[in-house]
Amino acid sequence: MSRTTTAVKPPGTDGGPRSAARRAAPAPAPGRPPALPLTWLYAPGDRPQVVAKALASGADVVVVDLEDAVARDRKGYARAATAELLGEVHPVPVHVRVNALDGPLARADLEALAGLPGLSGLRLPKVTCPEQITAVAEATARPGGGGPPLYALLESALGVERAYPIACAHPALHGIGLGEADLRADLGVREETGLDWPRSRVVVAARAAGLAPPAQSVHPDTRDLEGLAASCARGRALGFLGRAAIHPRQLPIIERAYLPTERELEEAAAIVEAATVRPGAQALADGRFVDAAVVAAARRTLSLARRP
Repeated sequence: MSRTTTAVKPPGTDGGPRSAARRAAPAPAPGRPPALPLTWLYAPGDRPQVVAKALASGADVVVVDLEDAVARDRKGYARAATAELLGEVHPVPVHVRVNALDGPLARADLEALAGLPGLSGLRLPKVTCPEQITAVAEATARPGGGGPPLYALLESALGVERAYPIACAHPALHGIGLGEADLRADLGVREETGLDWPRSRVVVAARAAGLAPPAQSVHPDTRDLEGLAASCARGRALGFLGRAAIHPRQLPIIERAYLPTERELEEAAAIVEAATVRPGAQALADGRFVDAAVVAAARRTLSLARRP
């Protein structure tokens, strides 16, 4: 891929809704995550032994990181080790976070990894405009059609402002999310609540573009499990679904926070049963109003309970 395909292009497009044809899914990706994955575990690409442990951790998706977790002088080794890993398909889907799209390292990452059988997705850091998504999608398209699913990470004020155009950029894009460490630094945010608006912005943009609900960014303190649980509860209330992690001990906390409670399951089952017996908008015996949107949310709740 030429340098110009990954470099940030000048802004100038606002994106737009995807047509039914453009929303056609790319070729099936290797690995079979749950229909609604909840845990995404990062592992540094230059430490194959850590990646191997991540694959056995129980995470729904393993994300091999070639960017922030790898020192500059280890980038080449990390890329080569990841290419070797992706030479075969693994039971757990493997995504790769490539290097920043405005430099030559990303081009080398994409050229080395995009066509490998074990790659289930590419996570693109520091995305600021829709053209970046289009460039990567075109550069990684496979001769027979389709290509690896793409996931955009918005880590700056500019990226957040363009969340919806980015989410609509190309049918190869399967999700958007925040990179909160960089975003905090860019915004000068000191309190957790200072990120509520960017978080809601991303949730709304994903929904408006027809994408899956975004997963929360990582909780950086791997020993603060109470803080992680509280943060997950807040994220769930804002509309996120699942969360990225940087240590296996965080996985059960995330999963527990995002799985429905017994009461939520009972309420969802009652809604779906009522809609089956009598389709259309209606009021339940307890006074709750039920319409198509409420039924869809109830079905999603029940589907989470059926995770393997």
